[in-house]
Amino acid sequence: MHKNTSKKGFTLVEIMIVVVIIGLLAAMAIPAFQKVRESSRASAMDNDARQIASAAQQYMLENNTTSATISYAATSGSITGNLFSYVKQIGKGYTVSGSVTSDGTFSVGHPQANPTTRTYSAEGQKQ
Repeated sequence: MHKNTSKKGFTLVEIMIVVVIIGLLAAMAIPAFQKVRESSRASAMDNDARQIASAAQQYMLENNTTSATISYAATSGSITGNLFSYVKQIGKGYTVSGSVTSDGTFSVGHPQANPTTRTYSAEGQKQ
């Protein structure tokens, strides 16, 4: 008598090859993902700095002054104080320098950005 044996399924070697291929793909994808994440964080910082600078410029023009104080709550992203009428909120978790002068610079930082702190001109241009 001859037994009918079925050879359905995968061998251990085939499964190991698939696992190795998935591991290689993950090893390539994770650093690329982290780089994209850092660059998006830096872009968000640049955008928020332009908003702060624009609000400060508007405040200084309307109030005939040469400086504007930035009051920022890192947990909520809320802007309070002088600039509240011009910009209500930016991203959360930043560190922002205390004031903007018409001819000076200010800094914005985030612990997950690279570099962690950036300096901007009074017009919001990255230095």
